[in-house]
Amino acid sequence: MEEVEVVLDAALECGYRLIDTASVYRNEHLIGECLPKLLTKHNLKREDIFITTKLSPKHLDEDLALSAFEESLQKLQLDYVDLYLIHWPGRKGKKVDDPINQRCRMEAWKSLEKIYMEGRKMKHLGVSNYTIQHLEEMKSYTNIFPDVLQSELHPDYLNSKVIDFCKSNNIHYQAYSSLGQGSLVSDERFMTSHNKSVAQILLRWGLQRGSSVLPKSTNPSHIRENFLINDFHLSADDLQLITDRSHSNHKFAWDSIHVV
Repeated sequence: MEEVEVVLDAALECGYRLIDTASVYRNEHLIGECLPKLLTKHNLKREDIFITTKLSPKHLDEDLALSAFEESLQKLQLDYVDLYLIHWPGRKGKKVDDPINQRCRMEAWKSLEKIYMEGRKMKHLGVSNYTIQHLEEMKSYTNIFPDVLQSELHPDYLNSKVIDFCKSNNIHYQAYSSLGQGSLVSDERFMTSHNKSVAQILLRWGLQRGSSVLPKSTNPSHIRENFLINDFHLSADDLQLITDRSHSNHKFAWDSIHVV
């Protein structure tokens, strides 16, 4: 509880207004317990904050998705979430090549669509870690297409085809692991002439590619540093230099490419 409160307090003090969590992170209840007093402390209202949470792979099911969503609301002590994501395209406990994965994510999405279309408890609905195959398949069963795809993005994992698909289909690409899960923060390949840290350069790079970014840290000084990325601009030469120095297709997080 104490660490979550310290992290949220530092983030809100800096100016962060998006909180990204998930059922599998096991901290929804901690956020729910400390957020009300932190909003009061920082003179904020609920509507000033954008809160995202996610459906666990073990709940990738028509009925379980509904109860899991309600449980997340209860733990977060909220009347609504701003964004709800299917966290993974496969069902926990099933092999990646099991066709049941396709049926599970279809049925879970259809259930969540009902909540979204009611318009009260869920403002936006999206997916995470989906490939083009998973997104294309959704066209056959969705009433609404995802508002957001949350997936990995950094110079060593450009995911260009997926990003192009998102742009063509009006899906916002939201980047996680922008710092390579910490592995890239001291990588001199990405230094530029700006008096900024590698972390700040990488986060700014993601923003200028049209994505929102989700820097992750429990260190208050790093939280502040990661927020200070709107007072400089990477030139076309900077962006090209970073791209030229990238290592193609190096992924740090789990890869869903083999989930049927």
